[in-house]
Amino acid sequence: MNRRELITRTRQLVDEGDRLGASPSLGGLQVWLQRSDDLLKTAWGEMDRYHLAWLLVGKPKRIVRGRPMAADEEAAYVRDVAAQKTAALRMSLDAVERQGMPFVGETSETTERSPAARLDRPPDRAGLPAEAGLAERLAEARRNAAEHRDHDRPRAPRPPRMSR
Repeated sequence: MNRRELITRTRQLVDEGDRLGASPSLGGLQVWLQRSDDLLKTAWGEMDRYHLAWLLVGKPKRIVRGRPMAADEEAAYVRDVAAQKTAALRMSLDAVERQGMPFVGETSETTERSPAARLDRPPDRAGLPAEAGLAERLAEARRNAAEHRDHDRPRAPRPPRMSR
């Protein structure tokens, strides 16, 4: 998949998510969730349960158990899930379109167009972009951090009553 195709398909899914929020349909939500899951999986790779739980996608705030949802509860559920998943799709779109992040399913023909590929020099051995002065600033930060390695050691003797 190339960058342009990912952007187009993600925008379509964002629009569909907005439509689901305006006109909720449980069947439409299920199809849309599957399509958006497939696209995100192709672009960014498999998401484990931890990531999905972190995104809270598909987790209703108030779960109805033991009975079918009423029409207003179903509509609220569809709106809630669609809003959550649409937010995740917007983050994906921002990462690809504005930030130029490389993605798992990217073809080599579009990699050259991404902002990350426009660097004058390749990344250094630490994986840092070849920004002027970045390596020096990193080295300085590491030196400053090394000066404070013992910051958590006690500085004064502990009173006997606290040593129990």
